[in-house]
Amino acid sequence: MTANTLPNSSSNALPLLGRSQSELTEWVVSQGQPSYRGKQLHDWLYNKGARNLADITVFPKSWREEFALNPTAEIGRAEIHLHKQTRDGTEKFLLKLADGEIVETVGIPTSKRLTVCVSTQVGCPMACDFCATGKGGFRRNLAKHEIIDQVLTVQEVMQQRVSHIVFMGMGEPLLNYENLVGAIAVINKDIGIGQRNITVSTVGIPNQIPRFAEEHLQVTLAVSLHAPTQEVRAQVIPSADRYPLIALMDDCREYVEITGRRISFEYTLLAGVNDSAEQAKELAHLIRGFQSHVNIIPYNTVSDADYKRPSERAIQTFVQVLEDYKVTVSVRRTRGLEADAACGQLRGQHQKTLAKSI
Repeated sequence: MTANTLPNSSSNALPLLGRSQSELTEWVVSQGQPSYRGKQLHDWLYNKGARNLADITVFPKSWREEFALNPTAEIGRAEIHLHKQTRDGTEKFLLKLADGEIVETVGIPTSKRLTVCVSTQVGCPMACDFCATGKGGFRRNLAKHEIIDQVLTVQEVMQQRVSHIVFMGMGEPLLNYENLVGAIAVINKDIGIGQRNITVSTVGIPNQIPRFAEEHLQVTLAVSLHAPTQEVRAQVIPSADRYPLIALMDDCREYVEITGRRISFEYTLLAGVNDSAEQAKELAHLIRGFQSHVNIIPYNTVSDADYKRPSERAIQTFVQVLEDYKVTVSVRRTRGLEADAACGQLRGQHQKTLAKSI
């Protein structure tokens, strides 16, 4: 299956999830129904959690029975394959898609918000050396409705309104560009989550950051930097050979100029690789001159990778150096360690278990 091939359901029915109210109205009218049923359908999709057209009890029984016999359309919801909860309240899901592929999503609650970490691909082609998802290989892009379904699933199971979205799950969002932008539009307009509460994380794809800037969205762009030099970055991110650090930084500056919004640089600290005080100085010089923020992520150990988490002292030293250079910096503390919190770990464990059973 190629990256842009849409998944096939067992019925080959057209998914309705991901459509706007006007598009749903157009569809119900094409089915010989009055236009007001478009608003009803929209409400049941995005507010009431309908998983099947038969669930929509405001629709005529005869119409629902007709679809049960000859389903030319379906909601497009995934099956919850596995659900794990940790002591800190984080909930992680493996969702089984219509073609049998498995994708991860995570709900991260705090006292005031519920954040969903969303995947955009099944696996990831970037193959970052320290990343569990990259170790698992790449299967395909997610369709728009499969991205949106993750948000609705977490919201329904955790019984709390989702307030924030981070596209930091499995995959490289900018390699699934059209479905990413389409999903953001639905999440914003149809589910009702403000664009300023949405973050898109990217390792960096040539020409895509300036393209994304031209969308003039109010989302936060997070660039996974992970190194202050080209040499170290190429060591941990294979794609860096095709997208030199100097070109990435030029594109980041162009993004800030076009959007007027600052960039968040994600920097995973790997003991003995990129966590020295000197490398912190290099990082400060690299990002000098435009609006930015550095998000330090102490490494979360992955079983089949050789990297280690830095000591707390090394983390604090790195942060202090950045602050001394007037860099805005924060440290992301890992949530849900008992549920294989690093992206791709839970799916990786599932794959290994499945392989042993064959």
